[in-house]
Amino acid sequence: MSERPEHADGWLDARTGWRRIVRSQLTGYLLPATVNRWYSLGFVLLIFVALQFLTGVLLLIYYVPDARFAFESVQSIANEIPFGWLIRLLHVHGASAMVVVMLLHMLSVVVMGSYKSPRELHWVTGCLLLFVALGLCFTGYVLPWSQLSFWATTVGMNLVGSVPGIGLAIQKAVQGGEVVGPATLGRTFALHIMVLPTAMLALIVTHLYLVRFSGISAPPRLRPVVEARKRHFFPDFVFEDLAVAFSVLAVFAAVLFFRPHLYFPPEAFEPADPFVTPEHVKPEWYFLAPYQVLRWIPNKTLGIALQILAVTAIVLLPFLDRGERVHILRRPLFLASLALVVVALVALTAVGMQ
Repeated sequence: MSERPEHADGWLDARTGWRRIVRSQLTGYLLPATVNRWYSLGFVLLIFVALQFLTGVLLLIYYVPDARFAFESVQSIANEIPFGWLIRLLHVHGASAMVVVMLLHMLSVVVMGSYKSPRELHWVTGCLLLFVALGLCFTGYVLPWSQLSFWATTVGMNLVGSVPGIGLAIQKAVQGGEVVGPATLGRTFALHIMVLPTAMLALIVTHLYLVRFSGISAPPRLRPVVEARKRHFFPDFVFEDLAVAFSVLAVFAAVLFFRPHLYFPPEAFEPADPFVTPEHVKPEWYFLAPYQVLRWIPNKTLGIALQILAVTAIVLLPFLDRGERVHILRRPLFLASLALVVVALVALTAVGMQ
């Protein structure tokens, strides 16, 4: 007679090996004892990505991807559907929060030198995730089909068309013609709900696999220390992640409820009209820095080319910076360059908001 497991979990473990997986990936997974709270930003980022997927699905139930009805469907979600206003605000503000946390996470990686060998691919996949997230923000901005989204999309697509070589082809492919119109809404809708989310999920899985394969790097120290003590990923580090996540979510909730219309100018409440151009049209805050650069450089092709070179250098940072020194205080030139880049981006964004 065959032996039968006494409990359901034993029966399931005999067929899936879930206990071994939990032991190797959670309770038995050890981290350097010096890992600090900055490492929790990756977990916080996963929460905001999950929030975007969840609220996006709920909005998709009532949204109508048709230029004739899109604006009315969004207004119906905000004003008639129970808690629709909350779901929409979570999605809109969550997109900005996702970009902010992603940028802070990448900044912490740069400061701690965690992009260096053997973790070059961690950085590259992280950069690709940022590009996909910005693509999701851009395509999502189109969907309300308001005056704000229509004309901001027009400005953004004109900038895409300025990219040397392939810019015009990409612009026409996304627009579905020579100008922004109903075809643009259909194509950006497909990109927003299918193509880009699939790419993001694939990149997240790849990124997490690489992090698990290479391990988490210990924070650099001016004086070498012996990592004799290790910490368990669960429950030690997971509880710290949750503490940081709840703190960030508390700030996010405060912005959501006390400044709900922070990113909603009057044009956001008017239906798209291709024959009436608003007085002040500009992209969202995460595109203001490159937009401001292009305003200052008369030749848009030159401005786009310079920014492409800068972005390429950032993506290839681990292959350009191959020095053995990791602590940023031991790299004064790199520290000065990083500070200059951060200050320039913040200043350009602030100027673009004016």
